[in-house]
Amino acid sequence: MNRGATIPIADAGATTHRRSAFEYLTTKKDELVGWGRKFSIFPYPFVTACCAMEFMAVSSTPYDTDRFGAALPRFSPRQSDLLMVVGTVTHKQAPILLKVYEQMCEPKWVMAFGACATSGGFYQNYATLLGIDRIIPVDVYVPGCPPRPETVIDGIMQLQDRIARQRHPIVNDAF
Repeated sequence: MNRGATIPIADAGATTHRRSAFEYLTTKKDELVGWGRKFSIFPYPFVTACCAMEFMAVSSTPYDTDRFGAALPRFSPRQSDLLMVVGTVTHKQAPILLKVYEQMCEPKWVMAFGACATSGGFYQNYATLLGIDRIIPVDVYVPGCPPRPETVIDGIMQLQDRIARQRHPIVNDAF
């Protein structure tokens, strides 16, 4: 049946027309933009250490991130909106990570993937950065050494909920 078609209804001998249910859409503009952004996350993997194997496992068939809208990793920070820091970050790599973060367009989110990215892990020495939140803001922390794919998917789902609840400044009074 055509969605815009009218359906005749018999009403005490008179024929009236009723519109189909999906012809009109009412929602808040922020909720609509949030829903669209929620399911169109483009991650940029900043992979430095052993958590890379679990990152690859998350994209495999059993843990398909495509169903969450985070399928295709982008390898340019200008084309991505989720920075996934996977593994150990040293003090020497910290300016590079900051530059990658600054090159990303707004809105942008950051996920600290694994114990080393969140707190330095078991590396308690002078070379390791004790958490990436010392140089860039982090939205979601994924614990584990290495984190299980289910934990990463849970982190993506938490980020999606956060994105959907945010206010989206692209929507203004003129829109």
